[in-house]
Amino acid sequence: MILASPDQRYALALEPENESYSKWWRISCTSDDENWYAQFGGNTPVEILAGFTDALLSTAPETPPDVWPILTARGWTHVRDERGDEIAEHPDGIMQLRRRNPANGWNVSWTAAALLPTGLGGQETVWEAYLGNAPHLVAAFATALVDPAPVARAEFDVPHSSLVTQEPHGRQGDELAKEHAVRLARARATAVRQRRSPLATQPVTSTTPAAAVAAGRRR
Repeated sequence: MILASPDQRYALALEPENESYSKWWRISCTSDDENWYAQFGGNTPVEILAGFTDALLSTAPETPPDVWPILTARGWTHVRDERGDEIAEHPDGIMQLRRRNPANGWNVSWTAAALLPTGLGGQETVWEAYLGNAPHLVAAFATALVDPAPVARAEFDVPHSSLVTQEPHGRQGDELAKEHAVRLARARATAVRQRRSPLATQPVTSTTPAAAVAAGRRR
């Protein structure tokens, strides 16, 4: 499935694969002032992915935001190595956000991952994301990443459930549907404020955005 924003600025492709650790979601922008793509594994929590996509409705600030304080304010560590690359890590060591800073200044990129120790000195990837180089979107992603609010999940629909705290809750499907409708209405209102068309994705009629997404596909 490929969707495009009304102004054809952004394209989103959803291509589920057999393995949930593969890249399921791909988002791209190929405009004169922005040129990036991002991709997310199937296990990436939808709340974090929504933080990234919701930020597409807002104009990028003239000064790129500083992402690291969003994480360090929640107790994450942040270090910069001798090559200039940076990494922030959750206190328990299973969540990471990285920025690669090549010496030539080209191909700066952000990646995020949830990793679990295997007990044999290695790590198992729960999910990972490639965020390209759009700092305001990375900031929105990071904000959603450290949001302490609980999320709704089916009892047996949580990977590595032993690592999370699960509590029964009385919220029903119709209540969640109403909350989702409110979120969509808020997104549409934001789009109107930004003087864009109301939020309504449509099948791609131009091959330009879709081609950019296809370029990021895993071989």
